[in-house]
Amino acid sequence: MSLVELFSRTLDITLPVFAMVFIGLGLKKLGWIDGAFVSTASTLVFKGTLPALIFLSLIKADLQVALDVELLLFFAFATLGQFLLSWGWAHYRVPAADRGVYVQGAFRGNCGVVGLALAAGMYGNYGLSTGSLLLGVVILMFNILSVIVLSSYQPEQSTNWRSLSYSLVKNPLILAVLVALPFTAWEIPLPSWLMTSGDYFASLTLPLALICIGATLSVREVRKGQAVAFSAAGMKMLVLPIVATIAARLYGFSGRELGLLFLFFASPTAAASFVMVKAMGGNSALAANIIALTTLMASLTVTLGIFGLSLLGWI
Repeated sequence: MSLVELFSRTLDITLPVFAMVFIGLGLKKLGWIDGAFVSTASTLVFKGTLPALIFLSLIKADLQVALDVELLLFFAFATLGQFLLSWGWAHYRVPAADRGVYVQGAFRGNCGVVGLALAAGMYGNYGLSTGSLLLGVVILMFNILSVIVLSSYQPEQSTNWRSLSYSLVKNPLILAVLVALPFTAWEIPLPSWLMTSGDYFASLTLPLALICIGATLSVREVRKGQAVAFSAAGMKMLVLPIVATIAARLYGFSGRELGLLFLFFASPTAAASFVMVKAMGGNSALAANIIALTTLMASLTVTLGIFGLSLLGWI
């Protein structure tokens, strides 16, 4: 396969995902969608269509293939490593008031939408099912680690661990994984009409979620720029994915396992990070800038990353 053909195949994977993001940005500029639409659609995705997508992808999966314990454990430890590396860098390079926001923006990826969309585009059902299990693991870690680092630099904000635990227990994405596992393990069949209806409903997830991401981007905020925001974006989209992917390769992962890990490592900062910063009284403008910068950068860094890994023969 020539370099042109390889790069073209890479674009076939990444362009459909990021095209939907820029379509969302364009629709917002045209006034065809507004903040109310984005809020309602985001709620529908988080509470309804994305859990349905995760549930269906898992019950269709071969659990012996999708449930890769070694992969799950490596991803969990890599996430912890990224968190600690970001915090260590921020301790010496970032003003204390912004350290918590910086760290969360640098390590917390949008695996639930962008990562899962890229995984589905690149690896089909394997990407969706195994990616859903990875997502179930990382949701817990993202929330707990984010609260730890944000509360460390917002001493006036007390952390309600009971409330956090309750919110994790009732998280629709975690519940979707837990409910799906018995159906997959015991091969419990569902009526064909229910599966078809579920597929219709779940198919709304990725385009709707990606459009909402695009609609929330603010080019004006990106233009303002902040040194801390650009530093966090560089850490999230360049440093951490490269370090984590090389570590995964050295550990022994290759092919679709390594590709899936890279896609999750290279996902832009999660929009949920802004909500948590806002709730804990942090620098929400900085959080918004990091999200916008990493989302815009992702269209280039993810594409080049997949191309480079394919060129090396690692995936």
